[in-house]
Amino acid sequence: MEDLKNKSDSQLVVLTLKNQDHFEHLVDRYEKKLGRYVRRLSRLESESIEDVLQEAFIKIYVNLNDYDPDYSFSSWAYRITHNEAVNYLRKNKKVTIIPLETDDEESTNLIEVLKSEIDVAEDVSRKDLIERIRKAINMLPEKYREVLILRYMEDMDYQEISDVLHIPMGTVATIINRAKAKFEEIATKMHLNY
Repeated sequence: MEDLKNKSDSQLVVLTLKNQDHFEHLVDRYEKKLGRYVRRLSRLESESIEDVLQEAFIKIYVNLNDYDPDYSFSSWAYRITHNEAVNYLRKNKKVTIIPLETDDEESTNLIEVLKSEIDVAEDVSRKDLIERIRKAINMLPEKYREVLILRYMEDMDYQEISDVLHIPMGTVATIINRAKAKFEEIATKMHLNY
């Protein structure tokens, strides 16, 4: 049997359309990434995250014929997962709060990016800084939290964010700039020094 780990996403989609058993390779490739994204977006419990992922992967599989290989499969999968998470939150009336700290190393990206823009006084400890940043981020409107997560925690470029959120790339740049400005405004009120 050929090594499917070296296949591109588009190649795996083609193989899956011919043989549904290949879909498990796409699931393996994206399950952790999409799970992290849902957790960061929603702060749901593990069981609820699994429910969202199950629905997302079902939708991905059912709509695989509609996937356009000229576009990024990753962005398409994130978009479906994003929609499923939002639907789940609406149905269950959960408030979305974005954690800045999780147990994986990648989640510190946003903290580090934001911290690099902050001239913090010497007496402010890192732990205090992280707590203040977390509070400031959680005070941002959802559309601002969303783009910051995709950009700095999921490490997506503007085009990928545009694909996931179905908004023009110029709008992505505008929202990111506004999110940073709003973050700065909130952080200033919280006495984070710039």
